Amino acid sequence: MTDSEGSDSISRADVQHVANLARLALSAEEEERFQHQLSAVFEHFQKLSALDTEQIPPTAQVIPLKNVMRPDTVEPSLAEQDVLANAPDREGDQFRVRAILDF
Repeated sequence: MTDSEGSDSISRADVQHVANLARLALSAEEEERFQHQLSAVFEHFQKLSALDTEQIPPTAQVIPLKNVMRPDTVEPSLAEQDVLANAPDREGDQFRVRAILDF
């Protein structure tokens, strides 16, 4: 992926190839815009690949992980009539749904 100036970039043919793989129909303007945008992203990856990461374990985290679960507490639930108020079809105190399996 090099252009006529010799610097690494994404070619128009590369953009068309990726668009074809993704089943996208792009206009000429979109191809040009994506060519510039993807070339910029590619340049950032080249800068990152120049970093020495030999001493960094593959599972290192940049930010600390924390548990986002809340405590399981018992709370009052909705009243039966409130739950069934917007049901499209009901039978007694239950939702009525169409059968999806034939037995």
